[in-house]
Amino acid sequence: MSEKKNVWISGGSSEIAQSLIQLLNIQPDVSNIIVLSRNAVSINKEETGGARIIPIQLDWLTEDAGKQLTGVVEQYPPHRVFCCNGILHDESQMPEKNLKAMNLQWLHHSLDANVWPHIALAQIVERSLTRQHDLRWISLSAMVGSISDNQLGGWYSYRMTKAALNMLIKNLSIEWQRKSPKTIAVAVHPGTTDTRLSEPFQKNIQPGKLYSADLTAQRMLNVMEHLTEEDNGKLLHWDGSVLPW
Repeated sequence: MSEKKNVWISGGSSEIAQSLIQLLNIQPDVSNIIVLSRNAVSINKEETGGARIIPIQLDWLTEDAGKQLTGVVEQYPPHRVFCCNGILHDESQMPEKNLKAMNLQWLHHSLDANVWPHIALAQIVERSLTRQHDLRWISLSAMVGSISDNQLGGWYSYRMTKAALNMLIKNLSIEWQRKSPKTIAVAVHPGTTDTRLSEPFQKNIQPGKLYSADLTAQRMLNVMEHLTEEDNGKLLHWDGSVLPW
């Protein structure tokens, strides 16, 4: 790619997003990196490369989030989007092992974290879509959101909300293709990455199957830059192969 690109990253305080920022910052075709995060994201000025990094603090669950980005999407129309928002557990709630463990509050919270930010960001991004605009979108999903691949059960809220995210991507791929034929939207399973999300479960991971955030970020960039029209609306593995819904 020779044309300068604006890259948007949501969930910017996550480990994978932070690694993406560092890698994108040294890409010669990246002009601006818009970093969206509920928590403040600090940028080390000594580590900045050729791109301009623009951190924006916002909460997708507030009505003001969209208003905050009105001028931003006009000034920096996105060419590449990485939506990294998601949650598996927090300090008080672990993934449900059985039906009895489910509760409405956690299901709502999982939807708020795993689905709504992707919807809200898509509503902003589509303002920039034109017949000629070249947009590629990656939502970080998970293989456990695949219905046909589910052989173990459990993790109810996480599986259900990731499946909902996958359906969102399928819908987006259809709607956006009508408005902007060059647009490609996919969900990607990044693999088990050494982050806060996976930390409680790392002891059960097979040797060689826990990946660094830097490696995962590099894989996400590779998937992004090799997307084709045939990939549109698909759930992809980190190696670019198609996973079953």
